Amino acid sequence: VTQTVNDDSGQRSSTAVLIATSLTLFSMFFGAGNLIFPPIMGASAGTNLTPAMIGFLIGGVALPVISIITIALSGTDIRDLVSRAGKLFGFVFSVLVYLSIGAFYALPRTGAVSFSTAVAPIIGTKSVLASVIFNLIFFGIAFYLCWNPTNIIDSLGKVLTPILLGLLVLLVFLCLASLPTSHDAPTGEYVHNPLAAGLLEGYMTMDSIAALAFGIIVVTSLGAKVVRRTSIAAVIAGALLGVVYVGLGLIGHVIPNAQSYTDGASLLADAAQSTMGRPGQIVFGLIVLTACMTTAVGLIAATSEFFNRLLPSFSYRAWMILFTLISFVLASAGLSSVLTIAVPIITFLYPIAITVVFMTITTHPFRLATPVTWAFRLGTWVAAAWSAATTLAQVGVATNHINSALTWSPLQANQLGWILPTVVAALIGACIDLVAMKHAAS
Repeated sequence: VTQTVNDDSGQRSSTAVLIATSLTLFSMFFGAGNLIFPPIMGASAGTNLTPAMIGFLIGGVALPVISIITIALSGTDIRDLVSRAGKLFGFVFSVLVYLSIGAFYALPRTGAVSFSTAVAPIIGTKSVLASVIFNLIFFGIAFYLCWNPTNIIDSLGKVLTPILLGLLVLLVFLCLASLPTSHDAPTGEYVHNPLAAGLLEGYMTMDSIAALAFGIIVVTSLGAKVVRRTSIAAVIAGALLGVVYVGLGLIGHVIPNAQSYTDGASLLADAAQSTMGRPGQIVFGLIVLTACMTTAVGLIAATSEFFNRLLPSFSYRAWMILFTLISFVLASAGLSSVLTIAVPIITFLYPIAITVVFMTITTHPFRLATPVTWAFRLGTWVAAAWSAATTLAQVGVATNHINSALTWSPLQANQLGWILPTVVAALIGACIDLVAMKHAAS
C-alpha cells in the first residue's frame, strides 16, 4: 500500500512538473510579437482569414513545437546541433540566432510593444519623447532585475500566464459577442496567397528560432524520459498558443475599420477600449506590460549568458549593459523601426532553422548506423546560400544574375523558393553518405 501511495504521489508530482513546464514554455514563447501579429493578420486577411490562419499556425505553432522536439531528440543546445554543418557554421548561426532573439529584434520589441499597447493609449500620445522616457524606465527596470535576480521573476511568470490567458479569453469573447463579423476584402499578399502570407507572418513571432535556443532548458528540467515528456509539454504549450492566436486573429477580423490599423498593438488596444472600457484597457495594459517585462528580463539574461560563454573575458554584466543599451535605442525608435531591422534577419535565419530541424528529425533514425554527415551539410549549406541570396534581393543589393537564378525555384515569389534546392541538395548528400557507408562496410 505504501508503495502504491508513493507511486501515486510521484505520478502526481511528475504530472505537476509537466504542466508547470508546459505553462513555462508557453510563457517563454508568448511575448510581444505573439500579441501584435495575429490581430493585424486577421484584419489584413479579411474574408481569407481561414487559410491565412492555417498558415500562421504552421509557422507560429507547428514549427516551434517541432523545434522543441528536435532539441529533445538531439539532447544538445543550438550551437552543438548546428555544428553538424561545420563548427564555424554552427558558431555563426547560433550567434545570429541569439542576436535576433536578443538586442536586434525580440528584446527591443518588448519595449516597443509595451509602449504602443499599454502606455500610449492611456497617456494619449506616441511622441518620440514619451517613447524614450518609457523605454528608459522599462529597460532600466529589466536591467536591474537581471543584475539582482530573485525568485520574484519566476513567481511573477507563474502567476502571469493564467491571468493573461484569462484576460485574453475574456477579450475575445466580448469582441465576438458584441462586434459584427467583418466582410472586408483581403489586402496585399492575402489576396492571392493567404496561406503563404499567414505562414510568413507566423515566422515573425520568432518562436521557431527561439525554440532552438531555449529548448535545451526544457529538456534539462524534465529529466528522465525526456523525448516523450518534452514532446507532450511542447504540444500542450503549442495548443495554448494556437487557441490564443485564433482568438487574437478573430479580434482583428471583427473590429470595426480593421484595415485602417497599421499595427496589431494599436488594434488590440482599441479592441480592449471598445469592449471593456477604460478600466479594462488599463488592466489589460498592465498585464501586457508585465508580460513584456518578464520576457525582456529572460532575453537579457539568456543572451548575456550565451555571449559570456563565447567570450568569457567580457563579463556577463558587461554584455547586459551592451544589450540593454542597444535595445533601449531600437525600442525608442518605435515598433516600425524594429520591424524594418528585423525582417531581413528573420528572412535569412528561418530557412536555415527549418532545415536544421527537419534534417535532424529525418536523420535521427539512422544515427546509430551513420551520422548522415553530407545530407545534413549540403542541405543546410544550400538553405543558407539561397536564403542569403533572397535576403540580398529583398534589400535591393543583389545582382541581376542572382535575381535571375532565384526565379528558377518554384514558390520563390512566396519566399519559399529555398525548399526545392535544399531538398535536392540533401538528397545528393544522402547519396554521398550511402556510398561512404558502403565503402566503410566493405
